[in-house]
Amino acid sequence: MDLRPLLISVVIATAGFAGCGKSVDHTPHALSVDKEAAASSKEAAASSKAAATEKEAFVPPPELDIPFHKEVLPNGLTVIVHEDRKAPVVSTNIWYKVGSKDEPEGKTGFAHLFEHLMFNGSENYPGEYFEPFQRSGATDMNGTTNNDRTNYFATVPKGALDMALWMESDRMGHFKGAITQEVLDEQRGVVKNEKRQGENAPYGKAFDIIAKSTFPADHPYSWTPIGSMEDLDNASLEDVKQWFADHYQPANATLVIAGDVSVDEAMDKARKYFGDIPSTGVQPRIKNWELPTQVKKREVVHDKVPQTRIYKVWNVPAVGSEEEHALELMTSLLANRKNSLLYRRLVRDEQVATSVSAFYYGRQLAGQLIIVVDVKPGQSVDKVEKLLNKDLQEFAKSGVSAEELRRVKQGEFAGLVKGLEKTGGFGGKSDILARSEFYYGDPGALLKGVEDYAKVSAREVQDVAQQWLKDDSYTLIIEPEKQFTAATEGADRSKLPEVDKTVELELPKQREFTLKNGLKVVLAERHDTPVVLMNLQFRGGASADSAKPGLASVAAQMLNEGAGDLDSLEFSARSEELGVSIGGGSSLDYNSISMSALKTQLEPSLELFAKVVTEPRFPESDLERVKSNRLDAIAQEKAQPQGLALRELPPLLFGTGHPYGAPLTGSGTPEGIQSITREDLVNFQETWVRPDNAILTIVGDVTEKEIEPLLNETLGGWKAPKAELPTIDVAEVERPKEARVYLLDRPGAQQSFIMAGLVMPPWQPQGAEAFDAMANIIAGKFTSRVNMNLREDKHWSYGARAVSMDTEGQRPYILFAPVQTDKTGPAIKELLKEYRDYLSHRPITEKELEDYQNDEVLKQSARFQTKGQLLSSINWQLEKGLPEEYIAEYPQRVTALNTDKVEASAKEFLAPEQFTWVIVGDLDKIKGEVEELDIGPVEVLPSRD
Repeated sequence: MDLRPLLISVVIATAGFAGCGKSVDHTPHALSVDKEAAASSKEAAASSKAAATEKEAFVPPPELDIPFHKEVLPNGLTVIVHEDRKAPVVSTNIWYKVGSKDEPEGKTGFAHLFEHLMFNGSENYPGEYFEPFQRSGATDMNGTTNNDRTNYFATVPKGALDMALWMESDRMGHFKGAITQEVLDEQRGVVKNEKRQGENAPYGKAFDIIAKSTFPADHPYSWTPIGSMEDLDNASLEDVKQWFADHYQPANATLVIAGDVSVDEAMDKARKYFGDIPSTGVQPRIKNWELPTQVKKREVVHDKVPQTRIYKVWNVPAVGSEEEHALELMTSLLANRKNSLLYRRLVRDEQVATSVSAFYYGRQLAGQLIIVVDVKPGQSVDKVEKLLNKDLQEFAKSGVSAEELRRVKQGEFAGLVKGLEKTGGFGGKSDILARSEFYYGDPGALLKGVEDYAKVSAREVQDVAQQWLKDDSYTLIIEPEKQFTAATEGADRSKLPEVDKTVELELPKQREFTLKNGLKVVLAERHDTPVVLMNLQFRGGASADSAKPGLASVAAQMLNEGAGDLDSLEFSARSEELGVSIGGGSSLDYNSISMSALKTQLEPSLELFAKVVTEPRFPESDLERVKSNRLDAIAQEKAQPQGLALRELPPLLFGTGHPYGAPLTGSGTPEGIQSITREDLVNFQETWVRPDNAILTIVGDVTEKEIEPLLNETLGGWKAPKAELPTIDVAEVERPKEARVYLLDRPGAQQSFIMAGLVMPPWQPQGAEAFDAMANIIAGKFTSRVNMNLREDKHWSYGARAVSMDTEGQRPYILFAPVQTDKTGPAIKELLKEYRDYLSHRPITEKELEDYQNDEVLKQSARFQTKGQLLSSINWQLEKGLPEEYIAEYPQRVTALNTDKVEASAKEFLAPEQFTWVIVGDLDKIKGEVEELDIGPVEVLPSRD
């Protein structure tokens, strides 16, 4: 669970914030006339200076608006509706005012446990809650729990809105009877495995320790939402049912409906499905509990981690305080950016740390400021702490420049504008409306607060740095008991509403033109928000650096470490000033250079982008730092079971030296990283980054007439070298004749990480849909056979999946399942059973195929909602050499599938008897039972720390 709110900085704004400057004392003083005049003059000068400073730090905020209708039903349910006709989808987001802070002693983890329970169907729809949604093309579907609240959200095609609201209201009003001992035991097991998985990861226990150490034991924030194993074990069926009755009722919830629906239509549906659900009364709750003093404590804990990490925590005001904006801005000035104070000092200059981050963790009752520093291996912790403390003291004393504060605000505004395309999911418009209503009682509060955020001065930020805490206060408010009434009639609960399966997509026409240097450009216009996205993709990813694994990804990372006449920090400052994001990406077969820019800053952003493409600096000093941090990152990967397995599996599948034999994490090998020189980066750039080896894809608020001359002006002089473009030889490999098992020892691990790989033929358009259907139904989605077995039926794992990587050559097919240690052998046996049954007496069923087809076809409604989604699809289409209509015709190809085609695909591609297994765990506990399975020769791999 993410401790930080999903919408940071600008979005965590306070409605009606009036500033936190010091007031002027107008009390009369016994001064002479001359002294009074002098004092008045000085005061006027100081006031003028303060006003000038505030003006210097001001950045004009973007003009943003999310029109909404808010209405409270007679039963207490708050309903918020936003109409957005851009795409034929509707997002629902319901926030219950119940989180871990509402749990009484001995019942920690109840809110999070209930999040899981409520995905198990209801009285009128028993079974898996996900099933009708996955048949209906739902996207962005999930539920989350934090200290303050629980929420559930989904985006569906507009024809499925009735189904979604029926399901959501059914678990609100008709769920208690669906809670059985069997369901409780099943989901309790799933949650306990999630807890084990989190604690099994490096630093996984950190925030449990922080919560207990920074809040008194009776404070609701002294435990985390995951709860304790003991309390989960002690949860009785009666306890759980009472928890539901107390908290999951209309008067304790806010429902947001956003998307392709009118206000009247949405409200009618809200009344129909929710209006007859009664509310019994909202439970009393604490409104505020900030702490009077800082916790003076230093604690040392030992765990299996690759390097030392320092967490520094201060108790600060809660969400809604006057200091909220300044606290958020301060974290960006301190860390999270290349130009931030702590990053410059600790990572770049002193090179005693590999990373540093800071965030304001604002919650309803209290807030915290948290700084996290990863100490570079070999460095003294005392030294890093002293440097950190010295820098923080200097920051509080000297403050920041107005120019730097403006850059931070501009960057946050750019991020906010770019994030308003989606109606649902994390950070979508429905999330913003719900968050605003929950924390501030006004759905428009977060966007209203943007203007106040823009006005925060450098002085205000410095004041917050100098004064972490305000005086404590306790407030008790008693109001008359609210009376709630429920409608006498509601929705028909005898059956689930039918889903309208009509999907109408209008994708922008792709326009293709060629620059004067021969570079092919493909443009798709989309003018809904003033943003332009670009991606320059070229052959030459990890498959081109087999001699020095990691070179391609380091080359991509180094692209924003300075270009042209700008060094790394100047480049970062210029990017912040323009609100543009420019960076490199790397995959197995391709590298790319991407840009996301505001329309108003397109021309200077393109000039900066051109410098990255044609004039990267690759400075030696930055290369050494990047290499050093990459080596530390590899050590981090090796400390995590999944990262370790992803590093070990590829050479076992393809062989050492094969282009696909490098770690699938993309980080390279320590030997490869250590050997990289600046000359290697220059050669890589000159060899592969050339207009005759690239395609530039553009999606956004720009026309061909506008963009073509700008591109010719900035990139037109970029010429292909005379040297012939090299070829990349991706040799074919044979599958092993029998299964092979490789073990990696991780003493004391609470879980075993099971991974199995199989080499598949290269992707081809013929039969691609049958392959995807086959792979998804066995192990590719939540309701797949493998996941339903290990997670839902056995509750041995938090989740089991398989993925088929998209490559130019043979594709790695990877099955993975983290399981509790004592179920390692049985879990492997179950995995093999599922695959063998799929290939023999339990092939795909008509219902499984129908559900998959409905899900895939209806999911197209949300597949192209954002520019990034559209850009990604066009990139893939061009990479595969497919015509433009291939994307649009996908629903017809999926609809044409039948079980014979899918079953034939399974028999052609799946071969569980040829899996290459990599299992990471405590070998003292699992080695014997793995050997007893007798699925193939077993070999223990040496530790590569």
